[in-house]
Amino acid sequence: MALLTLCLGVLVAQLDTSVVNLAARPIGADFHAGVGPLQWVLDSYNLFYAVLLLTGGLLADLYGRRRIFMIGTGIFTAASLLCALAPTMMILIGGRALAGIGAALLLPASLAIIRVLWSDENERGRALGIWAACNGLALAIGPTIGGFLITHFGWRSIFLIVLPAGMAALVLAALAIPESADPSDRHFDAGAQILGAAVLGGFAVAAIESHRAIGLSGLAFLIALAALPLFIKLEAKRGRAALVPLDIFRIPAFCGAITATTGMTFGMYGVLFLLPLTWQSTGLLDAAAAGIALMPMALVYVFVSPLSGVLAARLGARVMTAGGVAIIGMGLLVIGFGAQCASITPAEIGLGLTGLGMGLATGPLMAAAVGAVDGARSGTAAALINVARMSGATIGVAILGAIFATVQSGPAGLRLAMILGGIVQLTGAAIAWITTRQPPAAGASGMA
Repeated sequence: MALLTLCLGVLVAQLDTSVVNLAARPIGADFHAGVGPLQWVLDSYNLFYAVLLLTGGLLADLYGRRRIFMIGTGIFTAASLLCALAPTMMILIGGRALAGIGAALLLPASLAIIRVLWSDENERGRALGIWAACNGLALAIGPTIGGFLITHFGWRSIFLIVLPAGMAALVLAALAIPESADPSDRHFDAGAQILGAAVLGGFAVAAIESHRAIGLSGLAFLIALAALPLFIKLEAKRGRAALVPLDIFRIPAFCGAITATTGMTFGMYGVLFLLPLTWQSTGLLDAAAAGIALMPMALVYVFVSPLSGVLAARLGARVMTAGGVAIIGMGLLVIGFGAQCASITPAEIGLGLTGLGMGLATGPLMAAAVGAVDGARSGTAAALINVARMSGATIGVAILGAIFATVQSGPAGLRLAMILGGIVQLTGAAIAWITTRQPPAAGASGMA
């Protein structure tokens, strides 16, 4: 019941996110909005999620993981209702920002709860495989249901579909999840929070605005660069009481998981953003058909993810994580080289490979990250692996989107973006393979 509850929470967050891309065009038509405001409908969520992830992880460790999970789920559900009722574009963007805050609380808390409730590594791997499969389930049913709802009931309906699952998750969490917290002499450090938010927010804004406002992007990047050494210096003084204990990055398994996760979402979100955009802009598919055409990736992901824990126990996390990201890279290359074909068959094959790589890698990556630290730091480790996920997604959409735009969009832009994206994926897989060369020692779980 606890795992079902956590899966519902993840489904709430991912279902909403997975369908918003399809709604961009009707939202723009409804509010007479241009590309800039429409991008902020997506990016306001990403920005607030990135800025507050570390805060969400720390709050879960300090004040209770179930409590923060429930607060985050409640905020996200309320934000979805606000988006559905939004009378203006600014309120819709504000609702998406509020949803990002909710996600920044509930997702790290859900991972931390799994780390605490399933102490056995193999059992935790199976639980995380099922948890990860819910991401794929959202990807599978989200675009399909979203395309149907947009076509028949309008774009506002896509925000209403998360309400029942969100309410159910709140009720079940109160009944099925035991509370746990472990302050371990840590406290809410305002200075570290501000500097951490400046680093994450600065890099997020720099990526988001890189192809829209070069001046703002450069300024945000400089702010992030200036805040980063100050943040590291402050955290080094805090030691184990830090918001982000720096010795966590001395654990090879954790660093490998961070690298591979960033690479994985770089390619995955790049595909989800550019492929349906190309299909719709060229008139090849409409929103509903594009949602159906994306299903091979999600279906393979859903099928493979629950098996990832068993496979990781047999093959090792190194093979699953680095190998999974490499398979995603090959999927992007197939999509890229087939971008100018009249048929969508190459894209479907590439999507299948992408889903396979995601299914193999996602659960083991989460397990490697939260399993590499002790229970007291589970919220922080969960927050950091989600920082890696969102960083890869934001950077992937920004960079691959900029490459796509420089070639005047269309199949030629998709081809170049996917080929370069595939190369980045394979490079990330190689780095993850090298950094996880040595398995963690038996006592590594207590190092951080």
